This record gives sequence, structure tokens and C-alpha cells, in this order.
Amino acid sequence: MSEILVIIPSYNEKDNIASLIDALFALPIDADILVVDDSSDETANIVKSKQLEQPKLFLNKRTVKTGRGSAVLEGFRFALQKDYRLIVEMDADFSHDPQELPSLLALAGPNTLVIGSRYLKESRIVNWPLSRTIFSRLANFYAESVLRIGIHDYTNGYRVYGREALQKLAPEKIQSQGHIVLSEIAYQLFRKGVTFREVPTVFVNRLRGSSNFSLALIFEAFLSVLRIRFFA
Repeated sequence: MSEILVIIPSYNEKDNIASLIDALFALPIDADILVVDDSSDETANIVKSKQLEQPKLFLNKRTVKTGRGSAVLEGFRFALQKDYRLIVEMDADFSHDPQELPSLLALAGPNTLVIGSRYLKESRIVNWPLSRTIFSRLANFYAESVLRIGIHDYTNGYRVYGREALQKLAPEKIQSQGHIVLSEIAYQLFRKGVTFREVPTVFVNRLRGSSNFSLALIFEAFLSVLRIRFFA
């Protein structure tokens, strides 16, 4: 078993998952991969086929779609039951470049949370529609105004958690849905003394498949930031 676990939450990613797994295993790092899959397509079967050639690949196939945040928390439980030292989360659609992972891992430590941040000076966002860009900017400005952790990107799910940091998380207290779970996790860990570090990233809008972004998620996100700050 490796000391690093990469958690990939997936929903209908049959066009991306095999290529992403191959790209991660091609990196000059020793890592295991866990796919937490809620798909109704062939994603899980593709992962099972890859397992025949990759003993360091694991699959958690869930029968009900309960969201990205829930899938990542499921991955955290798996990681803490084992002896993984560093735990990565990333999207399944190549929005997060696997080639950047070594730079995130280089800053990781036992009590750290390293974030691939889209809003550092050196970062870029590619192929996002203007409406999505504006919402994301406003959401992160709003999150920082309320939560005041001192980070630039509250909602990008390209992260590396040290084991000590992750052990401080209380998953049973997480109430948010969707990507706002990332802000709730960050705020919990901030209050428990975890060190935050950010790395520039190039975020690329998905080329294959469809996004789960919706107006309902926007509304939930803005209300949830207030709940996280004042009622969590």
C-alpha cells in the first residue's frame, strides 16, 4: 500500500475515468487511487476493468447519487481506516490537471491542507462561460468575507490533506451539499489549527460529459456559507 491516496468522486464519467486513471499512474509518485462512483453509466465497469491491471486501484460503487461532498467524505473514511499519510481529492473530468499533483504534494505535511487555487496571480481558468466565472469569483469573495480563513479559493476540489489534519475533521457535522462542502471542510479545519497552503493551478472546463452546476446549487451555496460561519 502506498502512503498517498487519490480520491476521485465520479458521476457518469465513462468518457474520462480510464484516461484519468492512466494519467495518475503514469506520474512519478507512488499513489493508490480510490474511485467513489455514483454513476448510472458504465463508469464503474470501466474502473473494474482497470483493476485487473492495476492492483493499487480501488472502487466504491454506491447505489444512490448523494453528491460530490458525500463521495469525498466516503473516501476520507476509507483513507483513515488505512495508513495513508497524504490524501488527495480531485475531479474526474480533467478540470484538475494530474501533472500538477506533484507540486501540491511537495507542499503537503501532516497538519496541512494544500489547495490548487484558481485565483492566485499565476493561475488560469480555461473555457468557462462568463456567467460561471462571475459566480465563482463572487462566491469566493463572499466566502472569504464571511469565513475569513485567508485563502483565495474556497470551492476548488483539488486538494491534498495531511493525515493529522484530516483526523481533525468531524464528518458527521457536515451539512452542506455540492461543492460548498469544500468550504465547510476548510472552515472546520481552520478552526482546529490546520495550516493552509495554496498552489497555482490551470483549471480547464470539462471537455467531455456534462456539468452538475445549477441555480439550486448557487442558492444553497450562499445560504450555507452563513450557516457554516454562525451555526456550525
